[in-house]
Amino acid sequence: MKDIKVLGSGCANCKTTTALIEQVVRDKGVAVNIDKIQDMQAIIAYGVLATPGVVVDGKVVHAGGVPQRDRIEAWLA
Repeated sequence: MKDIKVLGSGCANCKTTTALIEQVVRDKGVAVNIDKIQDMQAIIAYGVLATPGVVVDGKVVHAGGVPQRDRIEAWLA
């Protein structure tokens, strides 16, 4: 099971990123745990300065803007 964290303040791009990840997860039938992290100190601790950020299994894989669907699919592979 993958552990995915979406880092962000809850802005529109953060919500879109979370929804897109959830959609890809449903489409792929992959088991994941998705957490939304909105605490700025926790976000900064990951070294993310541009949100939304995405962390997969403890590794920052994206920061700033909404990721493309194909990138999300690659994270789940």
